[in-house]
Amino acid sequence: MDLSLGCGNFGGIGSSPEFFGQGTDEEAAFAIMDAAWAAGIHWFDTADGYGGGRSEEFIGRWRAARQPAGLTLTTKVFHSTTGEPGDTGLAPDRIRRQIEGSLARLGVDRVDLYLAHEPDPATPLADTVTTFEQLRTDGLIGAWGLSNYDAAGLREALTLAPPALVQNSFSLLDRGDEQEVLPLCGEHGIAYVPFGPLSGGWLTGKYRRGEAFPPGSRMTLRPGPYERLVDDAVFDGLERLEALAVERDVEMSTLAFAWVLSHEHVTGAVCGPNRPEQLAPVLAARDLELSEQEHEEIGEFFS
Repeated sequence: MDLSLGCGNFGGIGSSPEFFGQGTDEEAAFAIMDAAWAAGIHWFDTADGYGGGRSEEFIGRWRAARQPAGLTLTTKVFHSTTGEPGDTGLAPDRIRRQIEGSLARLGVDRVDLYLAHEPDPATPLADTVTTFEQLRTDGLIGAWGLSNYDAAGLREALTLAPPALVQNSFSLLDRGDEQEVLPLCGEHGIAYVPFGPLSGGWLTGKYRRGEAFPPGSRMTLRPGPYERLVDDAVFDGLERLEALAVERDVEMSTLAFAWVLSHEHVTGAVCGPNRPEQLAPVLAARDLELSEQEHEEIGEFFS
């Protein structure tokens, strides 16, 4: 399984302009990248909008300082690097402008994977795919893919040219892709490398029934995507997962991450530690094998 280091909190919190300049600072980002590299994670995942371009800049300066041989880079395009309203999307001229900025910040002549960060209803997908294919022909990207696309969007893309990779949210608490997207990827040989295997920290055990959210956690900073999880049925599942983790003498997050990796159509996963020590349960998950029956039984905790 391929593990990718998610750099979405470097210099911000995702692509949210209100958090540009916050999140993980450069010194901490260097420590995380050093730890990931030493642990054998040689694939870094970022986006031009993360931290308003700061994530790419941090990676670029780390590359220049460390000179790592064999680093694979994924970046994405859609969101603004400036926070200006309207400076978003996948129009061909904008993609060409944005890739130049990404290459400059990363300090490379080519990125290995270039992803559409989300669908752009204002731009025909055919125009976006044609532009991606031209960038590949021009040698500016190695391959392209899709992030946050549903089955309909993936099917449309397959009528144009096959994407190399799909990166969507997938976890025990976010299983929408099981119905169509994952089988489509399996059928067409498309790598499926999800983000969010721990659902913003919900699958680590940090959120407890009836207790206040920890200061500085996502539920205090940007709760929107996860508010639906404040539910007794979810807490019931979390308590069952924790009990099984104790029984198996592993961390809860290790078991949750291993569940994602054990899916038959999952190729790898993106991990996004905020501190180097948070890599430990992810690395343990890489080595924890779950049988098909165990995968199904754990999935039933949240069904």
